This record gives sequence, C-alpha cells and structure tokens, in this order.
Amino acid sequence: MQLVTLRDGIARVEGESLAVLDVPWPDVGAVLEDQETLQGLAIAGVRDRRPVLGADVLAPVLRPGKVWGIGINYLKHGEETGNERPEVPRVFIKVTSAVIGTGASILIPPAAPDLVDYEGEVAVIIGRRATNVPEVSAWSHVAAVTACNDVSARDVQRGMGNVGLAKSFDTFCPLGASVVTPDEYDDPDDIGLRTLVNGELRQEARTSELFFGVPYVVSWLSRFTTLEPGDVITTGTPGRVGGQATDFLAPGDVVEVQVERVLPLVNPVAAT
Repeated sequence: MQLVTLRDGIARVEGESLAVLDVPWPDVGAVLEDQETLQGLAIAGVRDRRPVLGADVLAPVLRPGKVWGIGINYLKHGEETGNERPEVPRVFIKVTSAVIGTGASILIPPAAPDLVDYEGEVAVIIGRRATNVPEVSAWSHVAAVTACNDVSARDVQRGMGNVGLAKSFDTFCPLGASVVTPDEYDDPDDIGLRTLVNGELRQEARTSELFFGVPYVVSWLSRFTTLEPGDVITTGTPGRVGGQATDFLAPGDVVEVQVERVLPLVNPVAAT
C-alpha cells in the first residue's frame, strides 16, 4: 500500500488517483503515534477522489519525534570522502523542524550559502516501539519506506566539525513524497535509489549495497535508545554527492530523489 499526506488528510495512492480517506488523523505519523497500523488504512472509507498530478502533498510525517541519520553507509561514498568502512554505524540527528514535503523549496541559508549539498537516501519510518530489538525481527518495527534528501551545509560540517548543525537548517530534510509499506517489496533489503539534479542523474544505488542494512540499523539503534512510532531513519547516501564534484546547489536548481515504488521527492532550490 502506498500513502500520501495531503493538506487535508491522508490518501491512498490508487494508480493515477488519490483516494482521500475518511479518517481522523492529519498525517501518516499521527496514525502511528496513536499505535495504529498503516495496514488498517487499506479498508478505510473514502471521502474524496482526486488526481495524483497536481495534488498538494506534504511530508508524510509532518513532525517526526526524531530523525536519525546514518553516515558513510555505502562503499563509493566512503571512498570519495576518504573513509573506510565504519566498524559500527555513524549516527547523527537532524532536527525535525528541518522537515519539508515534496514541492517545497530548499532554502539556501545566509549563514552558510556556498556549499549546500544534496544527499539522496532511502528512509524508513518506525511503526512499533523498538527497544533491544533483535535484527531478525527488526522489519516488523518498520511501518513504511520513503525518500529523503539529507541536505547538508558542507562548510559548517567541515569547518565547524558539527554534522548535526550542518544538516539541520530549515528546509534541509525533504521527506516523501509518499510512503510504501514494506510488504510491497519483493525484497525490502534491496530497494533502488536514484538522485537527479536538474534532470541529470547524480546518484544510483540499491540498499543491498549498504554496509549496515535496515534490520541492522534498527536493531543497533534500539540497543542505545528507544525508537518510537513516527521516528524516521535515513539510511545513508551513495557516491557522488555534489561536494565531491564541486557541484553544490544554487537557487534555480531542482533536486529529485527517486526511491523504488515511492512517488518522486522533488524540491526546487531557492534563496532565503
């Protein structure tokens, strides 16, 4: 099942149309926070239908409890940044106020205007509370898969050595456009990812190439902190981020992150 959060509620994606559901929750995250499953929305009543094209789509989780990021999780990204495979996941947190949906603008911040970079990633949304979860059962705690653009200000990241701050400017966490339940994938550990800038393919990978896959990351994080329904984990970016090609983002650019089976996450770049 594929779902989107609209300005006026939640909708199932049914081909080229949206079935707007007659449910009380404003977004996918609110469903999970109420300890409900997304699978229950498969039989929810429909109050309206409209085309997917032109729909006013928001981030699927409007304000996650936490956004966990994983750094250096693909071989090619490690090679281009001069990093060997980490022994354990490299973890950082993006503040939730950075979250925006598809179509919203990534704003170049005045405090760090020169080295703004894209990072297309596959993200997962936690559906069930997870503490000390075994790796073998980790997927049962994941409600959905979506796309994320882990936008980063490289001058802050490199010059100040502050990863979380560099990734937490307003608008630096585009999320969406839709979410897909894991059962929709033949193999949820092998999901395709592509990032395009102005229509040019910049990144391409599959999650089967991750150093630390989703089950490992969910299990590992849950040993240190409780993962709550609605929390987001971004799994890492593959090679050829803009910073390595000295091709940073500028006003007028458009970044598109494509995750297999998920509606494209498309965000223009604009000056503040």
